[in-house]
Amino acid sequence: MLFTIVAGVTAALALYRYLRRRNEQRTSAAGAGPDHKAARAAAAARLGFLPPDRLDTENGSRPDPAGEAVRAAVRDGDWRAAATWLEAAGTDWEERWGRVRLLAEEAAKEDGWLLAWRQASPEDPAAALVHADASVNVAWDVRGSKRASATTQEQFRIFHKLLAEAADACHDAQRLAPAADPVPYMAEQAVAMGLGYGHERYRALWTEITRRDARVLTSYTSALQYWCRKWHGSHELALTFAKEAAGEGAPGELLSFVPLYAYFEQEQQEGGLDPDVFYKKPEIVAAVDLALADIAACDADDRRVVRVRHLLAWLLYWQDRYPEALTQFRHVDGWIGQAPWTYSGDPVDRYTGVRDYTAEQVEQAG
Repeated sequence: MLFTIVAGVTAALALYRYLRRRNEQRTSAAGAGPDHKAARAAAAARLGFLPPDRLDTENGSRPDPAGEAVRAAVRDGDWRAAATWLEAAGTDWEERWGRVRLLAEEAAKEDGWLLAWRQASPEDPAAALVHADASVNVAWDVRGSKRASATTQEQFRIFHKLLAEAADACHDAQRLAPAADPVPYMAEQAVAMGLGYGHERYRALWTEITRRDARVLTSYTSALQYWCRKWHGSHELALTFAKEAAGEGAPGELLSFVPLYAYFEQEQQEGGLDPDVFYKKPEIVAAVDLALADIAACDADDRRVVRVRHLLAWLLYWQDRYPEALTQFRHVDGWIGQAPWTYSGDPVDRYTGVRDYTAEQVEQAG
């Protein structure tokens, strides 16, 4: 009996290692071996894709020229350019959030222009909002992106202290904001994740967001992170949340993206899952089909679509739907600072491994 158990465990481990090696070879340009790597890269080049050294790992899509101009302006101390640009987003809350994020990133590096803005207009809700999100950024920069086991107690102490201050800044921004604006509450989502809000407290925050606007995609993907097992939930809670979100979305609202993200998080966190099997589950194939229909219903210039396309390229690849995956790669090629590529220690290697394999398969199929 003992021999049978040991033999079974040994066989299971051997199978797991084989699957892991096979999948690493399939998704990694480096793991493919020099001959296969060169052949796949050549196929990608023939189909018009960019070489690795021309891939931007900082941005998930082509940067907005207007945003880059404002970035340059605030670096020169011009806070009025920031105020004007942020106001121009109007009630497009997704766009407003994206602009706040850009300004907050700049303020987290150098905040002289933001301090001048706040001094000139202490009750300006836009300035308070940028200050709040910049405070969140500073705290998370101290925390870093490593696992908890690789983060020092001193880092955690400072992180929690700064996050508590950021929470106060978020509440101040919420006090000053127009009644219909959900963005100051979205800024608090990262605070909730870092400070470990309990489920009921998080649901209360979520209610504040959705009663203002229940269709801001980024608020859903942020909430999904909270409900993931790696933070304060479980795979089951995350997927339940994601499916409810998708069920509430109308065509073109892209809430079908949320279940895809939940499946991806589960696959990344569970070491024993074989993506070549997992992603072919009928429910995931159906979720991918729904997302494809969703992006087809979107405006061509909807900037939210890009992040959906990145993940669709990954999922379609694992589902052996290479022509459809190639279509997604054609839309995103060049800018890869987005999941799933950023979940790898070498985003370029992961991206080119998957893209080039896809290109080779399409070319061979004629």
